[in-house]
Amino acid sequence: MAVLQMQRICICALKNKRKQILELIQRMGVIEINDVIPEDSIFHKSDVSVSETILDKNVNAAKEALLILEQYTPEKTSVLAALNGRTVITTETYDNFADSYNRVVHTANKILSLEKNIAENKAEILRLKAQAEVLFPWKGFDVPLNFTGTKYTGSFIGTLPGMWTLEMIYEKLALQAPINVEIISALKDQTCIFLLCLKENTDAVSEILRSIGFSYPGSQIDQGAKEYLKVLEDMITEAELRITQSEEEIRSYQNTKSELRLLQDYDSMRSEKYEVISHLLQSRKVFVLTGFIPKEEAKELEDILNQKFEVAIDISDPAKEEEVPVLLHNNGFSSPLEGTVEAFSPPGKDDVDPTFIMSLFYYMLFGLMLSDAGYGAIMAIGCTIGLLKFKNTLENSMRKTLRMYLFCGISTIFWGVMFGSYFGDLLDVITGTFFGYKVTIPPVWFIPVNEPMRMLVFSMLLGIIHIFAGLGIKLYICIKKKDYKSMLYDVVFWLLLLISAIIILLSTKMIGDIFGLQLNVPGIVVTICSIIAVIASIGIILTNGRESKNPFKRFLKGAYALYGISGYLSDVLSYSRLLALGLATGVICNVINKMAGMAAGGAIGIIPFILIIAVGHTLNLGINALGAYVHTNRLQYVEFFGKFYEGGGRMFKPFSVKTKYYKFKEKNNG
Repeated sequence: MAVLQMQRICICALKNKRKQILELIQRMGVIEINDVIPEDSIFHKSDVSVSETILDKNVNAAKEALLILEQYTPEKTSVLAALNGRTVITTETYDNFADSYNRVVHTANKILSLEKNIAENKAEILRLKAQAEVLFPWKGFDVPLNFTGTKYTGSFIGTLPGMWTLEMIYEKLALQAPINVEIISALKDQTCIFLLCLKENTDAVSEILRSIGFSYPGSQIDQGAKEYLKVLEDMITEAELRITQSEEEIRSYQNTKSELRLLQDYDSMRSEKYEVISHLLQSRKVFVLTGFIPKEEAKELEDILNQKFEVAIDISDPAKEEEVPVLLHNNGFSSPLEGTVEAFSPPGKDDVDPTFIMSLFYYMLFGLMLSDAGYGAIMAIGCTIGLLKFKNTLENSMRKTLRMYLFCGISTIFWGVMFGSYFGDLLDVITGTFFGYKVTIPPVWFIPVNEPMRMLVFSMLLGIIHIFAGLGIKLYICIKKKDYKSMLYDVVFWLLLLISAIIILLSTKMIGDIFGLQLNVPGIVVTICSIIAVIASIGIILTNGRESKNPFKRFLKGAYALYGISGYLSDVLSYSRLLALGLATGVICNVINKMAGMAAGGAIGIIPFILIIAVGHTLNLGINALGAYVHTNRLQYVEFFGKFYEGGGRMFKPFSVKTKYYKFKEKNNG
C-alpha cells in the first residue's frame, strides 16, 4: 500500500551525445519528461514537427503494409498467442536496423503502391463492366451508337421504356412516313430501336420520340456494340491480369513482415524521441532535460549515465505545492488491482494508496459472487498454466491480469467449498443418473440456495465491515494529516452513530423476525446506544456545515448531512447483490445439470449429457464471471471508495519504449 516517492531530475549533457542518452533513457523508462525551465537568449527549443510527420507517415505505411500482407498471406495464430507478448531484441539489432531502414521503408511504400494499383484496377473493372452492361442489349447491332444519319437521312439510336412492337412504333410515327424502324432487342423494361427518317422530318420525329420516352444510349461510341464489347472484354482481362500480377508481387514480400514490424516499432520510438526533443532546452553544444523520476530509480540511472557519458545530473525533492505524478507500488498479491484503482482515479495528494485493503475485499467479494469450486478451479488452473508456461514472454499487464483472476479463482474455490457447490450439484446428478445412487459432497458451512436469508445476513454483515473499513481509512488519513477536527466531525461521530443504530436495530423484534436472529440485547445497552446516537447526531448537525458563517445555513447543511444516514442504509443493501449473483450461479448450475440428466437416457445418452454440461457450464462461467467482475468493481468504487477516497492524481507517464512487436531486454527493466 504505497505511492512511490518522486524526485525532480535535471540532466545537462553535450548535444552530440543527445541521441545515445535519450535512447538509453527511453529503454530504461524511468523518467517522465516535462519542460519547466523557460527559454532564453541561449537556450531554446527545436521545432521537429517535420521529422515527426515523416516518422508518423512511415509508421502508418508499415502498419498498413502489414495489414495488406496479412490479407494476402495470413499467418496461423493460436488462441494463446496473446500470452506470448512482444519479441525480445537486443540493442545491437535496433542500432543495426539503420543500415536497412531505407530499403524497408521502400518495401512498405511498394506494398502500398501495389495495393493502390489493385484498387484502381478493381475500380476500372467495375467501370468497364458497367459499360458492358449498358451495351449488352445492343450486342447484335453493328452500326456505331453515335451514328446520326447521312446527307439525306436522320438516324435515331436509343431506347423506349417498356416493351414495344414495330406496329406500335409505326403507329406513333405514321404521319412522318417514310421511316424505317428496326428493333435491336426488346425486354420487359426497355426496347432498343434503330430508326431512319428523311432529313427534313428529323425534328418532328425527335419530338414524337421524346413524347413516348425515347432516350439515347449511355455510351456514344464510334464502333458497333458487338465489336466494342469485345474491346471491353479484353480490357477487363488485362485489368484482371494486372491485379493478379500485383497480388503475386505482394505475396512475394511475405518474408518481410518481421522487418516491417521492426520499422513500425523503430519509427514509433523515434517519433516519441522527437516529441521529447521538442521539449528540451538546447544551446549550440549542450541540451538540458528535466522531469520526474521515482526515488528508488534515481541512483541507478545516475550511475549508468555517469559511467557512459559526460553529464551533469541534479536530483532534488519537488516543492510541496508541485503536482507530482503518481506511481503505485504493491506486493504481488495486490499489484494486479493497481489498474482497477487507476481506472477510477489515481490517488490525490492527500490520499493513501487503497490497493492493498481493496484487494482483500475484492478477491473475497468476487469469490462470493461466483462461489463455485469447479468454476474457481478452472480459473485458477488456467491462469496458473498461463503464468508458468509463458512466464518469460508475458507482458506485465497480461501477467497482472492472470494473477488477478488466479486469486479470484482461489477465492471462488474457497467459497464453493464453504457452500458445497462443485459445478452445482453435478456430482449428485452424475452418480444418480449413471450409477443409481447419489454421492453428495456436503458444504463446510451451508448451502445458500437452501438458506437464502442466512446468506443475506452474511452479505450485509460483510458490507458493514467493508464500509467501516473505508471509514477506518478516512480516520487514518485525518490522523496522518493531523486534522483532528475532521477526524472527530466526519468520522468519529458517524462511527458512533452507525454502530449505535446497528445495535438498536438488532434489538428490535422486527429485525429479529426478518433475519431470523434471536439477540437478547440488554435494555441498558440499548439505552446507552440511544444516548450515543443522539449525541452523535447533534454533533453531525452542528459540525458538518462548519464552512458556512451563516448559522441557519450551517444548521441546514448539518441536517442534510445527517440525512446521509439513509445513504449508508442503501449502501448496506447494495451488498445483497452478493446473495443475488451467488444464487444465480448456483441455480443456473443446477438447471444445466438437471437438463443434462434428463437427456442422458438410452445407450448414447452420455453424448448429449456431456455436450449440455460442457456448453452450459462454459456459458454460465463466462456470464457470471463477467457479472462478478462488474459488480465487484461497483462495490469498490461506490460503497468503499465513496467513504474516504478523493482521487484526482495524475499517473506517472515515463518516456519509454511503447512498441507493439518488439521489446528490449534491459537489466533494469526486465
